[in-house]
Amino acid sequence: MSPPDLFHHCPKCGQRAAPPGKAPFHCAACGFLFYFNPAIAVGAILQAPDGRVLLVCRAKQPHQGKLTVPGGFVDIRETAEDALRREIREEVGLHVHALHYFCSLPNDYHYQGVTYQVLDFFFTGQTPTLDARPDPSEVTEVCWLQPTEIELGEIAFPSVRRALEKLIAGVRLKS
Repeated sequence: MSPPDLFHHCPKCGQRAAPPGKAPFHCAACGFLFYFNPAIAVGAILQAPDGRVLLVCRAKQPHQGKLTVPGGFVDIRETAEDALRREIREEVGLHVHALHYFCSLPNDYHYQGVTYQVLDFFFTGQTPTLDARPDPSEVTEVCWLQPTEIELGEIAFPSVRRALEKLIAGVRLKS
């Protein structure tokens, strides 16, 4: 179920809403408008000096046990770059300063019966160390793989798979 389908009453006046499904939500009683914009998330394609890419194994749902890149949702009043640096520190204990925009891709994030529309922003970066320290509440393991060794069927999210496909297809990371 997507967020527009969950609105059965106006969040402003409480009036029963017309059948859901059309965005934006519009209340006929009070005129309230609510736009269903995507949530923003970020992901880091981090490379070691030898070209290997850091992948993490998810510790929780959705896609628990699948591989992805470090990342997560952007908090209110946080830039994408700051959110990504925070997520990298929280998930694998690495400090990455230089991040370069790589691409953005839409994604559906299925969580607890709700499908959130997400726009994922991917950045690339270099890390001088392989000394990632995973937070077990977020990540069960880390692995460093050459781009050509990545098994795309093991990647948790379609947007991450597409970003890695772009990398594998020969798009070089900035140093």
